[in-house]
Amino acid sequence: MLKQKQRPMTYQQAGVNIDAGNKAVTLIKKHVRTTYGKEVLSDIGLFGGLFDVSRLRLKEPVLVSSTDGVGTKVKVAIAMKRHDTVGQDLVQHCINDIMVQGARPLFFLDYIGLGKLSPFVVEQIVKGMATACRHEGCALIGGEMAEMPDVYEPGDYDLAGFIVGAVEKNKIIDGRSIRPGDVLIGLASTGLHTNGYTLARHIFFKKMKWSPVTYSKFLKNTIGGELLTLHRCYAQSVLPLVEKFSIHGMAHITGGGFLDNIPRILPDGCQAVIKKGSWPILKIFQLLQEKGQLDELEAYRTFNMGIGLIIMVAAKDVKSVMQRLSAREKCYILGEIVKGEKKVVLLS
Repeated sequence: MLKQKQRPMTYQQAGVNIDAGNKAVTLIKKHVRTTYGKEVLSDIGLFGGLFDVSRLRLKEPVLVSSTDGVGTKVKVAIAMKRHDTVGQDLVQHCINDIMVQGARPLFFLDYIGLGKLSPFVVEQIVKGMATACRHEGCALIGGEMAEMPDVYEPGDYDLAGFIVGAVEKNKIIDGRSIRPGDVLIGLASTGLHTNGYTLARHIFFKKMKWSPVTYSKFLKNTIGGELLTLHRCYAQSVLPLVEKFSIHGMAHITGGGFLDNIPRILPDGCQAVIKKGSWPILKIFQLLQEKGQLDELEAYRTFNMGIGLIIMVAAKDVKSVMQRLSAREKCYILGEIVKGEKKVVLLS
């Protein structure tokens, strides 16, 4: 008996849909192109993005780069079927990371890993990235979509981004000029930003057995809606200060909270003393502490507790800096730098 001829195997049968990927690229092109300026010399589809650095007009340009993700915040976005905000979160988080060294953003590249590629979902994610890039003057010049059914479950995805910015060499902010007597100014966050979501999800969805659409009278919002609050970008408020004042140091309060992020920029012999109660704790953190019965130190090393960025300046500049910041940001005097071990001390 003759063997029945079998049909050739396809990539789609293995779980990867090339046609869906091509459709996604077609959908995102119009969003990506809105971020282009004359510095961008390439279009979607090349093997690498091209950016003309000769237009920077910097005497001694130093490139500053960073890469990050949004963690399990994507799980909330998936549950809420809202995919346009996490792309903005990713860009704005990365911009803050290079801004604290005085750098302005130049271009951004993304990575999206999916269990099953949905062109609509990809378009919403990239649309959010393009919105943030356009608002912050940053070009979205490249990216990667990877459909990996053996790595992610259908409907699941993960995001990561890579950003490059530039700063004049003599204007780099690296914390070396921080000294005892400097004052810590805190800029308010909008919520969790992009950190602590595994703990927050555990408290709300496993311990309390709430769902993302559970409405909280205390928050005046659904739990999922509150958790999807955008990660605030501070570049437009803060970078102009670098031109006018001597900013000694800045810390983006991300994973690790106060206790791990501030020491990253402290020079030896300098200790940051922060007075608790000098700023209002956002309701989302109050709820997390209450329902999770969190130890205070655990909360301050996991969440931003309502402060997304900390700026260190000389005492003589505090009033002027606060006046300029308050036009766009809620800002608070948190404490000061003193002589001591390189760490953060929280005072009641």
